[in-house]
Amino acid sequence: MSIPMIKKLAVIGVGLIGGSLARALREGGHVGEVVGFGRSLGNLETAADLGVIDRAEVSVAETVRDADMIVVAVPVGRMEGIFSQLATGMMDGAVVTDVGSVKRAVVAMARTALGVRCSAFVPGHPIAGTEHTGVSASKADLFEHHRIILTPEDDTDVAAVARVRAMWQAAGGDVVSMSVAEHDDILAVCSHLPHVLAYALVDLLIRRDDHKTTFDLAAGGFRDFTRIASSDPTMWHDICLGNRDALVKVLKDYQQNLDDLLSAIDRGDGQWLMDTFMRAKRARDTYIEGQN
Repeated sequence: MSIPMIKKLAVIGVGLIGGSLARALREGGHVGEVVGFGRSLGNLETAADLGVIDRAEVSVAETVRDADMIVVAVPVGRMEGIFSQLATGMMDGAVVTDVGSVKRAVVAMARTALGVRCSAFVPGHPIAGTEHTGVSASKADLFEHHRIILTPEDDTDVAAVARVRAMWQAAGGDVVSMSVAEHDDILAVCSHLPHVLAYALVDLLIRRDDHKTTFDLAAGGFRDFTRIASSDPTMWHDICLGNRDALVKVLKDYQQNLDDLLSAIDRGDGQWLMDTFMRAKRARDTYIEGQN
């Protein structure tokens, strides 16, 4: 019998991402024991019933005790408190990583809370997920052929990075590395902005007197555009505040584009509209549809 690459995996936050990672590693035979921690006892009981975790613990310190891999999969706003609690419980040689959609803020939290142990922290972000939450939505193939971004710092332990990379590859992910700043700037455009716009559109419509009729008549385009507005509000609240500078900048750029679009429609400039729509279509067909 082969020895698993992870003897004990501690999952702090056994939801869609943490649960899916545990499932993938367990099904592949890459982990010995999986221990979970979270605020919802019901969710942890479900995780145990589904076989996602072997058992749950009542504290972060007990969860990470003797764990050689620790994955923090809670909303960004809760990470600092989690880091502080695990700092006193993690064993020497343990590796810590996270799954947060923001990296500047999370790295700052880790540095403050972990102190000298911060070299064992490998910031990470799996570019995978759905609008659904909770361990019941988790699945072992969630990360297959999806990008996993790691953003190690100059002082991050090289061996720790290698172990986190191997973990995500074992779960089916395609691992890439970039700087913290590059991650946050890019994700602000391709992930954070679309979620904010989806929330804003649905909120705009629900405040109209005819919102019920509008939703009744909503077709595929509206459903596709607003699907991500069903995502976890707490998570996206934390992401918006955690990546505030980059998100504000891209929102201002988008606002300028909307002003240009409004002006073109108002003056009846069909050529501007056609040029813009064709440019956008070509770009999406090339870079998105071309990936399928």
